[in-house]
Amino acid sequence: MSQEQAESGRRARPARSKSSVTLLDVAREAGVSLATASRVVNGSVSRRPAPELIEKVTEAAVRLGYSANASAQAIARGVNSVVGLIVSDIADPYFSSIAAGVTAEAEEQGLLVTLASTKGRPNREVDYLSALRRQRPMAILLVGSRRADPAAEQRLSQELRAFREDGGRAAAVSQPTLGIDTVAVRNAEGAADLARALVAQGHTSFGVLSGPADLQTAADRVAGFRGGLRAAGARLAAKNLQHGGFTRDGGKQAARELLTRSPDIGCLFAVNDVMGIGAMSAARELGYRVPEDLAIAGFDDIPSAADTFPPLTTVRLDLEAVGRDAMRFVLEQPGAGTPRVKYVTGDVVLRPSTTR
Repeated sequence: MSQEQAESGRRARPARSKSSVTLLDVAREAGVSLATASRVVNGSVSRRPAPELIEKVTEAAVRLGYSANASAQAIARGVNSVVGLIVSDIADPYFSSIAAGVTAEAEEQGLLVTLASTKGRPNREVDYLSALRRQRPMAILLVGSRRADPAAEQRLSQELRAFREDGGRAAAVSQPTLGIDTVAVRNAEGAADLARALVAQGHTSFGVLSGPADLQTAADRVAGFRGGLRAAGARLAAKNLQHGGFTRDGGKQAARELLTRSPDIGCLFAVNDVMGIGAMSAARELGYRVPEDLAIAGFDDIPSAADTFPPLTTVRLDLEAVGRDAMRFVLEQPGAGTPRVKYVTGDVVLRPSTTR
């Protein structure tokens, strides 16, 4: 075959589609190694090629119409477009509402959210964090109260430190004790405001349904409620405090135990709404009318709180906004020095469950 025929054959060969162009094609076109082409196209930050090589590879990629693979870019940069979200219990409307805020903000930024639910087990929180670290997400969010478990807290802090040293970002919706940016609810202040409002309504005899004894959120809300009662000239008798699961069933069981022991309680404060809804069920089964015989209040203002019968008095938190705030923390450039803390204050919402 003559040279002219060969040239004619090459000209007649159909052009490759852009989707079939590979990184190897780009490397050959630019006259560089495949490794160099990969570092240029995928944006490696650890081994950046010389400017003239970047120019060669970029021009070759444009000529060939090469489209970089997003997964390859993530590996080269050491991060990807995934945010890990670890919550205590996704079945709890408190956590699902915060998760809704996180995912809404992430979606607007073109990010995906990977969700893990610990069911309130501190060790699982550490395990999930460790597993997520191996997937190299761009950020991890922790949503849940801290517990009185020093060993688990130490392991968690170590995992967070290692993740951040590798370039990851982290934030929490919790108490500000983990050394990372945190959105923190003013639990004690909200409960104190609620206690004063209930006394102003005329209530004088109180009981409290607390969560597990080692749960910091529950402890803060109980302490705040006690303080608010004292400030308003009332008190909480020691026998009128009952621990229980931080769930509807936990609230129902705790209310049944407390009301059986102290049947003359006139107003019951549950440290979250789901416990309060459970308490309503227990009260009816025991023959109490709400609020005529027993007033009941909660905390959080989950979506179903206004739909109970009667509607539940509570402390309103904008939970979706809390989730968005946590997501924004990790979207912003990490600050140096002391971790940032955004405090969120709730508003007392008086509804018929405490109004006689």
